Amino acid sequence: MENVALFAKVLVANRGEIACRVIRTLRRLGIASVAVYSDADAGARHVREADEAVRIGPALAAQSYLSIPAIVEACCATGAEAVHPGYGFLSENQAFGRALAAAGIVFVGPGVEALTVMGDKIRAKNHVARYGVPVIPGVSEPGLTDEELAARADGVGYPLLIKPSAGGGGKGMHAVESAAGLPTALATARRVATAAFGDDTLLLERLIRSPRHIEVQVLADMHGNTIHLGERECSLQRRHQKVIEEAPSPLLDAQTRARIGAAACEAARSVGYVGAGTVEFLVSDEAPQEFFFMEMNTRLQVEHPVTEMVTGVDLVEQQLRIAAGEPLRLAQEDIRLEGHAVEARVYAEVPGRGFLPATGRIELLHEPGSLEAAHDGGVRVRVDSSLEAGLTIGSDYDPMLSKCIAWGRDRAEALGALDAALAEYTVLGVATNIEYLRLLLADPDVQAGHLDTTLIERRLGGLEFREPGEGEYVAAALLALDGRHAGTHDGAHQPRAAGAPAPGPWGLDSWRLGSPAALRVTLGTPDGGVATVHVAAAAGAVAREIAASGPPEPWAAVVRVETGSGEGAVRGPERKASLRREGADAVVLDLAAGDGSAEQRRFAWVLSTDGVGEGTVFLGDGGWSVPLPVLDRAERLKRVRATMHRHDGEADPDVRTPMPGTVVSVAVEQGQSVEAGQPLVSVEAMKMEHQLVAALPGTVQLHVAAGALVKADQVVATVNPHEAPLHEATTED
Repeated sequence: MENVALFAKVLVANRGEIACRVIRTLRRLGIASVAVYSDADAGARHVREADEAVRIGPALAAQSYLSIPAIVEACCATGAEAVHPGYGFLSENQAFGRALAAAGIVFVGPGVEALTVMGDKIRAKNHVARYGVPVIPGVSEPGLTDEELAARADGVGYPLLIKPSAGGGGKGMHAVESAAGLPTALATARRVATAAFGDDTLLLERLIRSPRHIEVQVLADMHGNTIHLGERECSLQRRHQKVIEEAPSPLLDAQTRARIGAAACEAARSVGYVGAGTVEFLVSDEAPQEFFFMEMNTRLQVEHPVTEMVTGVDLVEQQLRIAAGEPLRLAQEDIRLEGHAVEARVYAEVPGRGFLPATGRIELLHEPGSLEAAHDGGVRVRVDSSLEAGLTIGSDYDPMLSKCIAWGRDRAEALGALDAALAEYTVLGVATNIEYLRLLLADPDVQAGHLDTTLIERRLGGLEFREPGEGEYVAAALLALDGRHAGTHDGAHQPRAAGAPAPGPWGLDSWRLGSPAALRVTLGTPDGGVATVHVAAAAGAVAREIAASGPPEPWAAVVRVETGSGEGAVRGPERKASLRREGADAVVLDLAAGDGSAEQRRFAWVLSTDGVGEGTVFLGDGGWSVPLPVLDRAERLKRVRATMHRHDGEADPDVRTPMPGTVVSVAVEQGQSVEAGQPLVSVEAMKMEHQLVAALPGTVQLHVAAGALVKADQVVATVNPHEAPLHEATTED
């Protein structure tokens, strides 16, 4: 297509990777771009990549990215002719569409009627049913109370699914197995729906067993042309949010693909849809020829790159051309699906702890090389990202960091290419799900294409996440010593100038080779314990042996690792070790075994002094990463006391929030008697609500109230066993 400036200037009303992705197409088309940013994003990548940038408010989304007046004012101030909303935030807000129209600004999206009808799940379901699109049985009437919904639930049948009528992204959705769990689930769903969408209307649907989430991409112009670009399989989800998506679906045959595509186009035509949109269907793995309409997303989807890679169509470009009034230059027969594409979403989260969101600063970053898809028989990898070293990941916004997409000539090749690309990732400083993504891709059912929306939940407990071992502890201890003695304790690892000697931990007078001196480095382990590395300079023949067998200037030592403390400590054997750098941010560890063999490990690494103790050594390898804080005496004693506080098998009376956030509700009263597993406090972080429960029966003492801001690991409540007296809260709580 000819590169024509369809608009002179377009404002991107979003942030993060989607803002960067839209700006990329605007630049290619010769259109000036305007970014908007909150105070939390003042230094963000999308701000620098745009031609102009406008501050729109504080970090709170309601006062910035969700502020219609602020966005419209930014358009007027910069002369932007159109707004691309990306996804999320105001992308499906009909009031936003009306406000832009009133200001004479083009909304790169559908008209107000489509936003209004499809933006409400109840209205959308009832509407498309009249046009012959199959829908799931359920209760979809607005204005019903919890009691009225409960009375109608038996008619739907259990298990059932509660869904907020407004919004998307899985927020507020709850599966209910029986009538006993319905009241609590309804209350929680209403609270989340109100907070996330400003609308607490709920609907009930029959829960489809072995469900697969399949969606169809559509394009429609202002001249009556509507086409589809095939389907995407989005069944791999956690908390109703997608993790891995692919195109095409391995489930559908050609006949079903044509039928579901036609149904999607009919749904779009029924509301006079204009632009790029996605019609989502639920398909039972047990009956793949049957599909049921779930909802229509009237915007660009997060997973749109997989469609772009198998069709060669730039969907953002199509959105812009349609919004400018151009007729589609593509007919249905022009759409050909070539090869296979798979996308993985990289989140700041801890999969082993129920996918809890994580925060932190990116201390070191390496992402796979990014190439646009080309159908020449080769494998292609694309990365859509806004990440960069030094970026702080807070709790204000969604925890998705980037997307990695791979294309192959067939599904097996695409899966292999994606795994290889994820192995190239290095993200140190904030926990991510990269290791989990690789484990998921290796799952036999995923490899075979036997997918459903409950697979992640079923598999999570059986996954073996990698824990740091002796090699990691030794490498971290030697790097910490190097940082301590080389003076790199300045907030982040600072590489030496080219050609400068490696000081190593043995560079000081008291640390010369052959000296009997020794040091102890205590590291915090991911489970809250401690690992102590005893390091001694190698002496005499041992030092010469290590130096002769290793590279120039090895950091030679005799080491011993001790995990745990007190009577439960486990002491490892003494081993010879040497550590050498490879460039500014990689090290190679050689660790001798008892039989004379050597284990060699390579790590990406960075040393940061942000946080508690003496700093943190971050190590990464093949997409996996771990933070190992270097504990000073106070932090070491704190961890030891916490470990000794409980006898083996005894539940912790302190209830801690695993992430920073806001207390949105307190379910109990001060001094109330509670049972194990009873919900106590709900904390919201990154647009998700997390219930904190009692670990044992007893009397509860609350340390927070609704509306309180809490830090990660903060004690929000204490449950005192019935036989123990209620203790007073301390300032340490």
